[in-house]
Amino acid sequence: MWVFDLLHCSDWIDIKSFFIFSSIFLLLTDYFRNQVPKNFPPGPWPLPFIGNLYHISLKKIHIQFAEFAEKYGSIFSVRIFGQKVVVLNGHKVVKEAFIQQGDNFADRPSLPIFEDVFGNKGVVISNGYSWKQQRRFALSTLRGFGVGKKSLEPSIQLECRMLNEAVSNEQGRPFDFQILINNAVSNVICVLVFGDRFEYSDSKFQDLLKMINEAIYEEGSLWAQMYNVFPWIMRRVPGPHRKIFAHWNKVTDFIRIKIKEHRTDCDPTSPRDYIDCFLGEMEKWKDDEAAGFNIENLCFCTLDLFVAGSETTSTTLYWGLLYMIKYPEIQAKVQAEIDRVVGSSRQPSVADRENLPYTDAVIHEIQRFGNIIPLNVGRSATKDTKLGEYVIPKGTMVIGSLTSVLFDKTEWETPHTFNPGHFLDAEGNFQRRDAFLPFSTGKRVCLGEQLARMELFLFFTSLLQHFTFSAPPGVEPTLKYKMGLTHSPMPYKVCAVPR
Repeated sequence: MWVFDLLHCSDWIDIKSFFIFSSIFLLLTDYFRNQVPKNFPPGPWPLPFIGNLYHISLKKIHIQFAEFAEKYGSIFSVRIFGQKVVVLNGHKVVKEAFIQQGDNFADRPSLPIFEDVFGNKGVVISNGYSWKQQRRFALSTLRGFGVGKKSLEPSIQLECRMLNEAVSNEQGRPFDFQILINNAVSNVICVLVFGDRFEYSDSKFQDLLKMINEAIYEEGSLWAQMYNVFPWIMRRVPGPHRKIFAHWNKVTDFIRIKIKEHRTDCDPTSPRDYIDCFLGEMEKWKDDEAAGFNIENLCFCTLDLFVAGSETTSTTLYWGLLYMIKYPEIQAKVQAEIDRVVGSSRQPSVADRENLPYTDAVIHEIQRFGNIIPLNVGRSATKDTKLGEYVIPKGTMVIGSLTSVLFDKTEWETPHTFNPGHFLDAEGNFQRRDAFLPFSTGKRVCLGEQLARMELFLFFTSLLQHFTFSAPPGVEPTLKYKMGLTHSPMPYKVCAVPR
């Protein structure tokens, strides 16, 4: 018995020693891996492994970053997303980093959750030679199909008419506008990428758009950030993060089917859309594998264009209608200007923009105040870079907070008020503002900016030309939001009364 107890005690000591040794080893590994280099930006004290997640609410992280900037300065550091992150605040600092030293911050950071979904594929997350070739190709192809040109306008105007008809069918009853606006905006990029639009009654396509919305929301959740901190564990355990992978798999399956259909009837001499153009380009680049012109990369490049061309513009319009409901006097002023310049007998066109300064100012203020991508999409330092008084080591993730730019109190007269006057001069003419950067800036500026600007103007003016929007009777409109990778309104219902 005495011998058994001794052996049992010995086993317990071995197990206890193992756990003590393992804990010390992990703590030392975390310490040395995240040791702050000399002249690194200051920031709040992090805990081992979880960093600063313990005192950051992901639902208001953009607001907390502004508070950290007040305490630590316009360049500070935090440990989130599983690594050290430098956060840039204010128009001056963001401009210095992303424009004046743009090449030094041209990469995307490596985050486990995105690596496991996308790898180094596509246009948005990829880096290096492949990214440069794919961005160049996407820009030239979209321009070839009319992006940034007047030739694309009839296609968007057609979608405006289809959307107006669908809204009219609601007959002034309360309805969820998000579903319709997602479908309408998505159809514009779908024509460019897939060569076809999808009816608003297409339930399968509607489900696809909902999956995209859910995946983007979940990517900003605590579960997703825990995945970035502990990928080796999170890959093996159940949880809401699994929904991210399931949704993206279904979206990519949809795209793969579209690519397969294109390969059966593609005519290289007469490309119909982006997929056709990419298929035609593959032969030209067959000896340069690093450029990424292959079927797998086509799938992810198409995914990037499809998602980016759908999500942000539709969310901006969703905010826009909410602001019109919240501020009916602004809505009435926009409608009066549209009535005076465009009238009711024809559709608004991009050429009307210069004669609709107040409407244009309202659209810009919707983008500023809506703040769709509050933290911007992360960058990564391509080499050791001096910024201000600090040194940012190569490979460090860098966030240029768009919230800090769009609400910079040194740039905007009333930053926390919805005020179209920010974009009007003393005579009521439209004026551009240097700190208006909703599409980011520098080497990674949104490649769909011109398309989004055209869509926002045409959809917004067409809707307000035909309808007056209000909250359902007895409902007080609220500006509450939900935070994922994007900043979007809480779901709301709207009444659209024909004018």
